Amino acid sequence: MGVNYFSDEQVKELEKNPYVKKVSIKSITYSEEFKELFWIDLQNGMMPGNIFRKYGFDPHMLGSSRTLKFTNRVRKEAAREEGFKDTRGTKSGRPSTKNLTIEEQLERLKQKNKILQQENDFLKRVRFINRKQISKLQKDKQ
Repeated sequence: MGVNYFSDEQVKELEKNPYVKKVSIKSITYSEEFKELFWIDLQNGMMPGNIFRKYGFDPHMLGSSRTLKFTNRVRKEAAREEGFKDTRGTKSGRPSTKNLTIEEQLERLKQKNKILQQENDFLKRVRFINRKQISKLQKDKQ
């Protein structure tokens, strides 16, 4: 059983916060608005614990691990093209290869070809270096 579960009272308290989309005994889903406000305050130099307090959360109830993980997640989401938008329903798993136009298929094949060429060049360099080392070792033995 996990250590950082919320009690029923804590869940009820967290549900009252307007910046919480969903809460269970195991996890919290924060609103996009809260993530944006958190990111702005974080960029302005506020400490994560103080930001949580400012918006009505008890950092001790959340725990340091959950606070740190949320801070790291917000940093990653801020760098994404989609921003803080929840993309779990739209971008899950491997990109679909169905219904691609000819141009899109051609672009994918070009990218794949470029990657394979880079891998081949790398392997050629490795083989060359290995041969050089073997011949050097053979010369040293003589």
